[in-house]
Amino acid sequence: MISLFDRRSSPMAEAEDIDRDGLLGHHSTRANANQDSGGGGKSITLGQLFKRVGDAHSGGGVTENDGYASPEHHVLELDEFAAEGGAGDHLASRPVPFVLAFTDLSYSVKKNRKMSLFRTNGLAVDPAAGLPPMEAISGTKTLLNSISGEAREGEIFAVLGASGSGKSTLIDALANRIVRESLQGSITLNGEKLEGRLLKVISAYVMQDDLLYPMLTVEETLMFSAEFRLPRSLSASKKKSRVQALIDQLGLRSAAKTIIGDEIHRGVSGGERRRVSIGIDIIHDPIILFLDEPTSGLDSTSAFMVVKVLQRIAHSGSIVIMSVHQPSYRILCLLDRLLFLSRGQTVYSGPPDGIPRFFADFGHPIPDNENPTEFALDLIRESEGTPDGAKPLVDFNKSRQNTQLALTTAEESSVSLKDAISASISRGKLVSGATDRTTSASSVQKHANPFWIEMAVLTKRSFTNTKRMPELFAIRLGAVLVTGFILATIFWRLDNSPKGVQERLGFFAIAMSTMFYTCADALPVFLQERNIFMRETAYNAYRRSSYVLSHAIVGFPPLILLSIAFSLTTFFAVGLAGGTQGFLFFVLIVLASFWAGSGFVTFLSGVVTHVMLGYTVVVAILAYFLLFSGFFITRDRIHDYWIWFHYMSLVKYPYEAVMQNEFDDSHKCFARGVQMFDNTPLGGLPDVMKLNVLKSMSNSLGANITGTTCITTGTDILKQQSITQLDKWECLWVTVAWGFLFRFLFYIALLLGSRNKRR
Repeated sequence: MISLFDRRSSPMAEAEDIDRDGLLGHHSTRANANQDSGGGGKSITLGQLFKRVGDAHSGGGVTENDGYASPEHHVLELDEFAAEGGAGDHLASRPVPFVLAFTDLSYSVKKNRKMSLFRTNGLAVDPAAGLPPMEAISGTKTLLNSISGEAREGEIFAVLGASGSGKSTLIDALANRIVRESLQGSITLNGEKLEGRLLKVISAYVMQDDLLYPMLTVEETLMFSAEFRLPRSLSASKKKSRVQALIDQLGLRSAAKTIIGDEIHRGVSGGERRRVSIGIDIIHDPIILFLDEPTSGLDSTSAFMVVKVLQRIAHSGSIVIMSVHQPSYRILCLLDRLLFLSRGQTVYSGPPDGIPRFFADFGHPIPDNENPTEFALDLIRESEGTPDGAKPLVDFNKSRQNTQLALTTAEESSVSLKDAISASISRGKLVSGATDRTTSASSVQKHANPFWIEMAVLTKRSFTNTKRMPELFAIRLGAVLVTGFILATIFWRLDNSPKGVQERLGFFAIAMSTMFYTCADALPVFLQERNIFMRETAYNAYRRSSYVLSHAIVGFPPLILLSIAFSLTTFFAVGLAGGTQGFLFFVLIVLASFWAGSGFVTFLSGVVTHVMLGYTVVVAILAYFLLFSGFFITRDRIHDYWIWFHYMSLVKYPYEAVMQNEFDDSHKCFARGVQMFDNTPLGGLPDVMKLNVLKSMSNSLGANITGTTCITTGTDILKQQSITQLDKWECLWVTVAWGFLFRFLFYIALLLGSRNKRR
């Protein structure tokens, strides 16, 4: 009879096993002449350990400073660990090199007080809520209450509990995603306090949602992650080999060339997507891996395969800490340590095979043939509905833990952090951000690659993703062409009469404002990528400045095509002046308008987190820009308390630029003789009477005004519109500057608004 918690695989499990070659690259045996196992060896600093990682990346040899030979990186089976020799063998005999311990973790948040019109007395506390009186009085909610435990290398540490029990909060606390000032308790790695900067280098965090670019293949997704997380000192061939090994470890070989897909484009399955999400975060082979419900939304088989992959990752030399809602029997057999939570308190902490004994001692034995975790979670949920809540279970667990602690003899102390990292490096762990110039833990480089490498990789990834969705650009181009066609047919071949001047003013105002409204389609771009950006920058995959510049570079070429298309559609059809030079300037100012408009919308996408709210804000503000542009009311007629908005209007500068491109000619006439009466009550008189009026005016003014005398020139029109402060080139540069300014503000918004920690 097979025991419920026997770790050996059943025939069915063996048939479903997807084990492949190990991912870890190990190192060849090396001898150290200056250090032996008999003692007297030189103590290694943590900075020297990271230095050895940099040497391993760069392929260098023995250095004069530390005396260690850089190992040769190659892929081995996981079973070869036992046969691995060289430096660090004295550590390989240790059963648990890494131990992540957390003690008395507590975390509370302020509650939003709900107002009631029918409160009859001071406080009404729901007993079923399990809130202590002081918590109700203080207006805070305790999410974690004195949680303690430890996770070891080579094991999967699983946090279980119902929804709202605090699983994700505990994972965030361990992953340094909660501000330290708000979190009480201690978190140590091998007995040493874990610094946030070092934790980012040696760990990875896999979110619950699969945040991936839909049009990239599985192999491309992992390769781009390798470009971000692995230092450039590692050759392209080694990075590619690492990606291929990871594909095998994740069981994704058959889907390597398949795109991720989305609601429109068919791609990989849900289980494969989840494994890809795990893969992009473990490409640098982290020492600690955090996962927030990695099996959520998956069927039983896919969930089992995901946890099976996590088991192999743990056995490869990592600490795996995950939250899971309700694991199946097969998944339970893969877990090593469990922590049950109930509203932020520990109900059970220990190995899976200790659950039956625990609940039997509590007085609720688990029936035969029933999943222990399902029984435990059901019992916890029932207890939470009682007046005392899960307090009896919590107290029983505390007394049991105290008893076990008193009876347990002192264990062999864990190795120090620097020795554990040394052993991990010798087994092939790649710690991104460590270079040959690292001298201490605090000086670990924040990013694995320099600025220009990040920008190049980001640009290539965005181009690859967008070029496979040509329909998006086709829709933008179609919208611009349709708008241009409508404007061209309405304002077809305008003449140089006073009416033609008024129609030109209307065309310019509508055309320039249309450029900005057309840019509103850029709003969802970052909103869709926001979560990907947050995940990648949370662990310093790249700099925010690299993302902003890459975003601008990728978005600029389409703007050139849109500008040329709109200009060709409208300039000659409307009959605008200036010839070839005028057309080229018109293209430039349209391009500058697109540039400024897309920058403005991009900035708003970094501030506003909801698409519909963003569209509302964009439309409203652009309407204000058009109102104060100088078309509806000229600058000299705007009151002083609103004049500042006139100069802040994005539409003002391109509008004045095209106006000057059209009318900045003192020799070009737009009103002759009797045309001066157009748009006036005298405009309906016969031409003979108009000529007589002109003759009378000539006699009175002492000037000869005939039917062909030029009354209004282009310069006069500019003066009438109060367009006299800047010339057209200055307006162009100001428009371009607005585009740069908004992208800088976008960077500031990302810097301030993309904090990946709870308060």
